[in-house]
Amino acid sequence: MSKEPWLDDDEQKAWRSYLLMTRTLETHLERHLQRDFGLSKSDFEILVNLSESESGRMRAFELSRSTQWEKSRLSHHLTRMEKRGLIRKEACESRYPEIAITEEGMAAIKACAPAHAARVREFFVDVFGPDRMSVLGEVSDEVVATIGKHCDTDCPLEDRS
Repeated sequence: MSKEPWLDDDEQKAWRSYLLMTRTLETHLERHLQRDFGLSKSDFEILVNLSESESGRMRAFELSRSTQWEKSRLSHHLTRMEKRGLIRKEACESRYPEIAITEEGMAAIKACAPAHAARVREFFVDVFGPDRMSVLGEVSDEVVATIGKHCDTDCPLEDRS
């Protein structure tokens, strides 16, 4: 790590371009989800996780871990999704219920996923191309691993479950 805390001009430009790209892309994709399918980015994230699980259900702590959301945010959002019929909370052997995707939730994710994937391809994958996409994947994995190591050694979180 550099001893100099400040970013040079090229580093600053790249960092700010990255931030603008991620905000612009996320905002644009979420607008389409909301306008075309009535789903928020958060709805989509929960439905993707549940639809990709073998049983169509997950424990809340698993959803919290995969989304990196705080417990209260997850709880409030799941309550809203349950009222809309996208998920249901089911009793299980544990003190806390499992979260299950409903038929309505599965229909919603099946309806929006192809259009969402097409937009991700158009605005992200095709812009990067295969060579740069491969490099981006490698660098992204390295950044996540570096942050994970930092959290494990230098700044452990109080409750990561």
